[in-house]
Amino acid sequence: MFRRLPLGLALLLHGLAFAAETRDLILVAGQSNAVGYDAYAEELPADPKDTATMFWWRVGDPPPDEFDGTSARQWTTLQFQPRTPAKPAVDGKKLARQYGNFNLKTKGGFGPEIGMVRTLRTKESRPLAVIKTAFSGTSVAADWNVGLPGQADACYRAMIDEAKAAIASAKVKDVTLRPRAFVWVQGESDANAKDAPAYAANLSAMLKDLRAELGAPDLILLLGVNTRFGNGKNAFMPKVVEAQKQVAATLPRARYVDTSEAETLPPSHTHFTAKGTLEIGRLYAEALLALEQTR
Repeated sequence: MFRRLPLGLALLLHGLAFAAETRDLILVAGQSNAVGYDAYAEELPADPKDTATMFWWRVGDPPPDEFDGTSARQWTTLQFQPRTPAKPAVDGKKLARQYGNFNLKTKGGFGPEIGMVRTLRTKESRPLAVIKTAFSGTSVAADWNVGLPGQADACYRAMIDEAKAAIASAKVKDVTLRPRAFVWVQGESDANAKDAPAYAANLSAMLKDLRAELGAPDLILLLGVNTRFGNGKNAFMPKVVEAQKQVAATLPRARYVDTSEAETLPPSHTHFTAKGTLEIGRLYAEALLALEQTR
């Protein structure tokens, strides 16, 4: 004979039985325009629907360390990333050295993740999670490679570490994250005589390794860069753009995202403005949806 459970316990168990869910995972990475260096938090329009998206982040400058701004290795909801509090000086040495943590801003900043999620939300109802790992001033050659001899890969390893920790943390909450897309906003620091010629090979190797590390061979790859970097005077920017196009044409389920019409901040045009950052997020979202429709 089965014993009837108390009503309260029965309802609790019923709720737990249906608490598990699966969410699409979007990974965002790159350098300062992925961080959102000149996308001021004060200029971000509020949207209460952002709280429906799970969010985990780590942003800063190389090397990844205790100076980074993070979500404290916890899942939170989609939001701008607060400015990193200044560290106290030790022996007269200032420790708050990392400008990529929005130290020049009152509240903080945001990257393309906001515009991308908001755009996707207007076109579909799939639940989302975002993991963002971005470091200002970084190159694939020196910071994001996959262990080439004599070179560092600290930012790449940090990205993989954050992704695996975030996925495991979500699993504890009965949330399964299904890798859907990788948003790459980077290339400016490789636009030089030494690194530009190897950019396509280095980026391709990194992306292949990323898919392998995450066990996601079908992960969509969305590649873009601030094409205005150098204010038209950097002769290597066209080479980086062509390299991204080459990688997107070579790897399956990859696409180059043209950001040339997005607003950048004068006079240097090194970074996208808040408006421009929201715009490139929209462009990445539309590229994702368009690529998925071609399957």
